[in-house]
Amino acid sequence: MNRAHETMPLRRLAELDIAWCLRFNRASHRRELERLFAVVSRLGDGVFWYTLMLALLVVQGQAALPAVARMLAAGAVALALYKWLKSRTTRPRPCVRHDRIRTSVAPLDEYSFPSGHTLHAVSFSIVAIYHYPALAWLAVPFTVLVALSRMVLGLHYPSDVLAGALLGTGLAMLALQL
Repeated sequence: MNRAHETMPLRRLAELDIAWCLRFNRASHRRELERLFAVVSRLGDGVFWYTLMLALLVVQGQAALPAVARMLAAGAVALALYKWLKSRTTRPRPCVRHDRIRTSVAPLDEYSFPSGHTLHAVSFSIVAIYHYPALAWLAVPFTVLVALSRMVLGLHYPSDVLAGALLGTGLAMLALQL
């Protein structure tokens, strides 16, 4: 098999990634959706999760310590992992690479892969729901909105978000073993 033929599937995946990225980003052309996802993105910076952890501690007291400790552990590992991966992959963000993708929110860092927001949201949600299943009504929709916000705002490709979700799931499972 020649090299050109080996790269065809990868090229096709990259084309699908940008095509879906453009589709999601079109939603940002509607002002109300752009505002919604900008707010979700800002809350996904950590505000939502740290508020949730604090609320659990206030309401549940010491009973919340195992959940909060696992969420903090998953968050710390997630931060180190995604920073390490971004420094190794150095994938430019779609809003930097493609003129047709617009963003109204400044990225927290330079690179795209993986989505740290999604990684954290998924890991925090899984841990929180494991300990407090009644929180699913809040955590699941918020996590989905965080993941969507990354693409709608032109900050990540769908593959970045998928990778973040998979890594977040793995980290949550690891944190739950502690």
